[in-house]
Amino acid sequence: MTQRSGNFDDFGMDTITLAGPLEAKLRAMQEAGFSQVMLKANDIVGHADGIAAAVQAVKASGLRVTGFQVLRDFEGLSGHLHDYKVDMAKAMLEMAYSLGAPVLLACSSTSQHASADLDVIARDLRKLAMLAVPLGIRVAYEGLSWGRTINEFTTAWDVVCRADAPNLGLGLDSFHAFATKTSLDDLDLIDPRKIFLVQLADFMWQEIRTVEERISTARTFRVFPGEGVHSEQVADLVMRLAALGYRGDYSFEVFNDDYQQMPLSLVAQRARRSAEWLGEEVLRRSVPLPNRMRLKAR
Repeated sequence: MTQRSGNFDDFGMDTITLAGPLEAKLRAMQEAGFSQVMLKANDIVGHADGIAAAVQAVKASGLRVTGFQVLRDFEGLSGHLHDYKVDMAKAMLEMAYSLGAPVLLACSSTSQHASADLDVIARDLRKLAMLAVPLGIRVAYEGLSWGRTINEFTTAWDVVCRADAPNLGLGLDSFHAFATKTSLDDLDLIDPRKIFLVQLADFMWQEIRTVEERISTARTFRVFPGEGVHSEQVADLVMRLAALGYRGDYSFEVFNDDYQQMPLSLVAQRARRSAEWLGEEVLRRSVPLPNRMRLKAR
C-alpha cells in the first residue's frame, strides 16, 4: 500500500449527496477538484440510457471509483431468502466489476428474519467474500447503527475476524460511530490493513434520542465534516486512523434533503472545503477551530 500523508486527494464524494443525472454529478465533482467518486447502484441502473452508458460516463469522467454501494440485509438468512440475497449480491458484484470499483459496501442486516448468531453471520460474509474473489473485489462490511445484531464497528470487526477472508474487511462510517457513541479508543483493536473504506459525515445535534430519529437523520440530514456539531470528533477519528496506519480512501457519505435542492456546484464546493480542512489541515496536524473551516474565504 502506498504511504501517503494527508491531502485533498484522499477524499471523495458520494453520488448520494447530489441531485440530477449521473453525468452532472460526476462533472460537478470533477470541477470541484475531486479525483475519486463513491457510486450508488441507483445512479447506474437508473441511467436514462442504460447501464452501459452509465459505466461509460463514469470511465469518461476520469474519476477513480472509490467503491460501489450498497448491499443490504445479506447475512443471517436461510432458505429462499438466502438464495434470493445471493442472486442480488452477484448482480451487485457484476456491476461493481464493470465500473472498476475495487470495493463493494455491505451494510449489516436490519431484518427480523436474520439470525443473530455471529458465527452464522460470519459464515455468510465469508460466502459473499468468496463470490467477490474471481472479480478481484474486496467487501467492506459496515455496522449500521440500527442494525439488528451488528450495530457498532466493534461487533462488525468481530464477525469480520470470525469470517477470516482475505478480501473481507471493515467499512467505517463516522455517523454510525457517533450515533452509537462507540468509543474511538476501540479503533486500536482493528488491523488497519482490514479497513477497506471510511465514510465521513457530520450532523447538527449532539443527541439522537430514538432509533427513528437516528434513521431519519442518517437518511435526510447529514452534513459535511466541519459543518455540524461533531467537528472535533471527526478530526479525532481521522487523526486516530492515520496514527493507526490507515492510508486508504475517505468518502463523504452525506444524505441531505437540502443539498438535493441546491445547485450541484454549490454542494460540491461545500464538500471541497471539508476535504481541504481534513486533508490539508487536520491530517497535517495543524488543526483549526472546528467552525473555522466554514468561515474562511476561498
